[in-house]
Amino acid sequence: MADFDIVGLGEPLIEFNQTRAGDPHYLQGFGGDTSNAVIAAARQGARCAYLTRVGADAFGDQLLQLLRGEQVDTAGVRVDPDAHTGVYFVQHGPDGHVFSYLRRDSAASRMQPSDLDGAPLSRCRYLHVSGISLAISASACDTVFEAIGRTRQAGGQVSLDSNLRLRLWPVARARAILREALAMADLFLPSLDDLRHLTGHDDPQRTLDWIRAAGAPGVVVLKLGKDGALVDDGQARTPVPGLAVKAVDATGAGDCFAGNLLARRCAGDDWLAAVRYANAAAALSTTGYGAVEPLPRPDAVRALLADGGAAG
Repeated sequence: MADFDIVGLGEPLIEFNQTRAGDPHYLQGFGGDTSNAVIAAARQGARCAYLTRVGADAFGDQLLQLLRGEQVDTAGVRVDPDAHTGVYFVQHGPDGHVFSYLRRDSAASRMQPSDLDGAPLSRCRYLHVSGISLAISASACDTVFEAIGRTRQAGGQVSLDSNLRLRLWPVARARAILREALAMADLFLPSLDDLRHLTGHDDPQRTLDWIRAAGAPGVVVLKLGKDGALVDDGQARTPVPGLAVKAVDATGAGDCFAGNLLARRCAGDDWLAAVRYANAAAALSTTGYGAVEPLPRPDAVRALLADGGAAG
C-alpha cells in the first residue's frame, strides 16, 4: 500500500478576500490551487502530502501550520530564507471575482528538481499538479516534469488541472507546455473557460476532441462550472449536472472539485460517482468566502447529494 493517496506540488498562498464589493476590509485566509486541492482531499479522509517552498516569514509559518492542522504531511516543504511567501487578493464585483497577485520571485517559484530528493513520489497513488505549478517559473516547470517522471516510473498516477493563468505566461507557451504535460497525465481536469483560450471556442464536445488530439491518454473530466462536468473515459462522454446552491464566492471551487474527485477515486468510487461527489463538494465550497475555509466535510457533501442541491 502507498504511504500517501495524493501528493500535491505547487504554490500555497496567503489570501486576502474582500467579503463585500467596495469594502476596503479583507478576510485573511489561504489559497493556492494544488494546496487547496490537497486540503480538500484530506478533509475527505485521503492521506496527503505537499511539496513546495515557503518563505522564512510569518506567512510561511502560517501555511505550514495550516497544512499540518489539516493532517497534510509537510516533510517535502522547504523553507527558503531568501524569498517571500506569495500573497493574493480577491475582489468581488458585478462580473465576478478579480484576483491580484504578489507572487513574483516567491519562494515557491524557486522550486528546483533537487527539492524532490526524499519526496514520497514513489509512495503515492496520485501526484497532483497544475498549469499554475508549471507557469510560475522555469525551474518550477522543470520540477513538475521531474515529479511526473518519478511518479510514473514508480507506478503512480498523475493528475493535472489546467488552471490556466495567462498573466503568468503567454498563450503559445501555455499551449505547448500543457500539451506536453497532459500527454503524461492519467487524469486531466481542464475547465471549459481555460481551454477556450487554447482552442478558440467554448463548445464542450469540440474541446474534448482537441484534448484527445493533443494526446491525452487517460480520463478527462471537463469542468463546466455551475453546469457540472463532462466525463470522457475514452469510451463514452457522460454529462454530470451541477447542483444548485446559493453561491457567494467561487474562489477555489475547481480545486475543491479536484481534491474531492481524487479522494473519492482513492476511496474506491467509479468515475461517475466520484465526479458527482466532487460536483457537490465544489458547489458547497462556493457558499462561503475564501478558498480553504468553506471546503466541506463528508457529512455536508452527502447531505447535499441526498437533498439534490438546495444548500444555502
